[in-house]
Amino acid sequence: MRLIILGGAGAGKRTQAQRLSSCLSIPWISTGDILRDAIATVTPLGKQAQTFVAKGELVPDEIMIEFMRQRLLLPDVANGWILDGYPRTAFQAEELDFLLEDLGQQLNWAIWLDVPQSVLEVRCLKRGLIDDRLDIIQRRIQLFQERTLPILDYYGYRQRLLSIDGEQTPDRVQQNILEKISQTAVS
Repeated sequence: MRLIILGGAGAGKRTQAQRLSSCLSIPWISTGDILRDAIATVTPLGKQAQTFVAKGELVPDEIMIEFMRQRLLLPDVANGWILDGYPRTAFQAEELDFLLEDLGQQLNWAIWLDVPQSVLEVRCLKRGLIDDRLDIIQRRIQLFQERTLPILDYYGYRQRLLSIDGEQTPDRVQQNILEKISQTAVS
């Protein structure tokens, strides 16, 4: 099973990715963690990403695609994975499809956690990550709406999009995801 979790900052992507990883026995790949680790250990890609992350900007596509290429070549993802935080643009989604084709893999589902902007802001402020200041959160949400929402059309057109009400409890969100995955696997 190869899955992508989509949603704005604070939508519950990390929570659901962790839960699905455990439930489906597939590795969880958090691009936020990959970026933070690369920045903290001052890798060449991490240095390039740092200037964008510090301003709340999206890391450029060519840098993110290289991060994903490096990660998806590791042996632990041979039988599946769940991506959290990538792709974030329709271009990245297309590049990911090309990469997966090169690797002989195929995406099963992009899972959209639909949460209103006001709820995203409150959730981000409560979680208290180092880069969760209101100005950066609002900038991330603005960028998400401008650049990321077209990805829903990309996956919708390819019939790879599952839409989930992300305002529910984490347990209910997980239950809805698993129900939709199992329904589509049967049909």
